[in-house]
Amino acid sequence: MSFISQISEDLKNAMRAKDTVALNVIRNLKSSLKYAAIEKLGADGELGDADSIAVVRKEIKKLQDSVDGAEKAGRPEAVEAAKAEIVVLQKYLPAAMSDSEVSALVESVIAELGATSKKDMGAVMKALQERSAGRADSKTLSTEVSKRLA
Repeated sequence: MSFISQISEDLKNAMRAKDTVALNVIRNLKSSLKYAAIEKLGADGELGDADSIAVVRKEIKKLQDSVDGAEKAGRPEAVEAAKAEIVVLQKYLPAAMSDSEVSALVESVIAELGATSKKDMGAVMKALQERSAGRADSKTLSTEVSKRLA
């Protein structure tokens, strides 16, 4: 089942279950996916799984920013609502890589590319993002590469 069809199926299930939180989150995600597809591929385009996962990560990042803002503003109800939405979105992400898997991947890419300094970080990051296939966020990868290319 493709990522987009999974979203559609989950939307139907949320409607049947009358789960308003999941329903609203999935509707917003579906809208964001369609917008990204139009932006990247035109009106008839459909995103691949990797691009779709990137959109989910972007939506989670927005919600995490909302959580931070709501915590600073002293709005616990908004914090809880955003965290509930994050939980719904996280089920669409692939299983995250462990720290040891990330370290091993970074080591192998650096060795393969012969990277020795910070100047090589761009090439290393590009290769890492392709190989991690959405299982590790850019910040984690960047931190690990920075440690190695100091």
